[in-house]
Amino acid sequence: MKSFMADHHAGSPASPLPGAIHTPRWIIHVDMDAFYASVEQRDYSEYRGKPVIVGANPQGGKGRGVVSAASYEARKFGIHSAMPISQAYTHCPHGIFLPVRMKRYEEVSAQIFSIFHRYTDLVEPLSLDEAFMDVTGSLRLFGTAQAIGGQILRDITKELSLSASVGVAGTKFMAKVASDLRKPQGFVVVLPGTEADFLKNLPVERLWGAGPKTSKKLRTIGLDTIGAISDLTQAEAITVLGQLGGHLWELAQGHDQREVIPGEPAKSIGAETTFDTDTTDSAVIRQTLLELAERVGQRLRLDELLAGTLTLKFRDETFHTVTRSASISQRTNQDQVLYQRALSLLDRVPFKGQRVRLLGLSGAKLISSSEISQLSLFDAMHTSESDLTKAVDAVRARFGQRALQPASLLSPASQ
Repeated sequence: MKSFMADHHAGSPASPLPGAIHTPRWIIHVDMDAFYASVEQRDYSEYRGKPVIVGANPQGGKGRGVVSAASYEARKFGIHSAMPISQAYTHCPHGIFLPVRMKRYEEVSAQIFSIFHRYTDLVEPLSLDEAFMDVTGSLRLFGTAQAIGGQILRDITKELSLSASVGVAGTKFMAKVASDLRKPQGFVVVLPGTEADFLKNLPVERLWGAGPKTSKKLRTIGLDTIGAISDLTQAEAITVLGQLGGHLWELAQGHDQREVIPGEPAKSIGAETTFDTDTTDSAVIRQTLLELAERVGQRLRLDELLAGTLTLKFRDETFHTVTRSASISQRTNQDQVLYQRALSLLDRVPFKGQRVRLLGLSGAKLISSSEISQLSLFDAMHTSESDLTKAVDAVRARFGQRALQPASLLSPASQ
């Protein structure tokens, strides 16, 4: 069989492959390995080689949140992201449970993306630790796509002491699948023309768009692998799954025309909290909304963004979730404005005395704060408020998040 995959570890990228540079497009997908947990292990040497779980406080197995990231040592115990933190504690009570340090991860992410931009301007971020790159126009300067992918891995390892996995292919879908196959520190190249052969034995869950329900339906009718879908005609695939079937059939052939969209801005910035104990206490609910407004406001200011809409997420004790959204007449990143709008959204929730399990806030319709050139009639007031929040942000950056807080967020013991 013709070779279609080069599998190497970081630091040993594939050598140039015959005919590889003749593809009309070369896409690289980079996905950091256990990013949050790896940053913690790098920053604190005592965590290295140990099961690290980043997320909510497990509270001895009674915690209410979820796992944000798990080191590979923790994954050996069956722990994975989005798992309830209480379940993670049951699986690995001796693990090292750490809070999310989002600001730190954002700082490291910026360093990672600066490495990407050395090789191409066509970088599409998917998250803090994952991106597509179109390096087609970079080949003359840096060599083959395989060489570029290998150099990116070496840069990340040498400069940041972190590991990543890379997929190199002619399409976004194939590059994504390739990067997932040999984690951690995987390096997989799919040559053009070999996509269908590469995919045929992989499970249907690897297809974009084949979620749990779709995958179950496919398996029920005997379509367990991507190759089984590829063997159908496109008309047969559409008969089975409608238009989604046509899309999955295209992917099963290795076809994907989507382009890398560079620098796509964040669509929203949000924060949420799961209560340790479901509550009906209005004071606790209001305090939580204020804390969420501060977290969202701080993120907006850090990214120099203003929000034009605010959405409240409300989940009760039965796991029933509702959302309420409203426009903000004058775009903002100020905590108090966000908080007052959040209170008005809370009034619109059909609350009938049920206990509250989770609250979340997110700002959307984001624009850069530099785009606002027209000042309102209330300029002086807004400027004063902005100066105050900048001062608070500066104090917190130096002395910690809890250095300055509204009195209403202080526990009785700390007042």
